[in-house]
Parts: sequence; C-alpha cells; structure tokens
Amino acid sequence: KVKAQLEEKEGKTFDVFTAVEFKTQVVAGTNYFIKVHVGNDEFMHLRVFRSLPHENKPLSLHSYQSSKAKHDELTFF
Repeated sequence: KVKAQLEEKEGKTFDVFTAVEFKTQVVAGTNYFIKVHVGNDEFMHLRVFRSLPHENKPLSLHSYQSSKAKHDELTFF
C-alpha cells in the first residue's frame, strides 16, 4: 500500500517490492519498520504509520532509508 508513495518520493519505479522483515512500535497508532527487497541486492528500510482505527486514515510512508543490504539490521528510526 505504500509502494506508490515511495516511488513518488524516489522518482522511480520498483519492479521488485517484497517485504522480508518487519518490526512494530505502538505509539498513538502503530509504526511499522519494514525491510523491503527492491531488486538485485538492493534493500530499503521503510517506516510506515497506521493511525488508530477511529481516525480512518490510510497507511502513510513516514520515512525511509535507502542503500541498505540484506544483512543490515532493521532498527527503529
């Protein structure tokens, strides 16, 4: 659901976009930290926010880190 948001921010499209790991953090909603394989040996770490159900808002890409490798630890950021 956030692929299009990332593609817009990066100014390119991703043929491969597969989540391989994730962690959660409960705040006033939930932060999802997701390691995504975007092709070849390239990975990105995404921070996606899901608001509380009563707010009825879509998932939003809060921030991301590019130039990651498969072995890079997924941490909160």
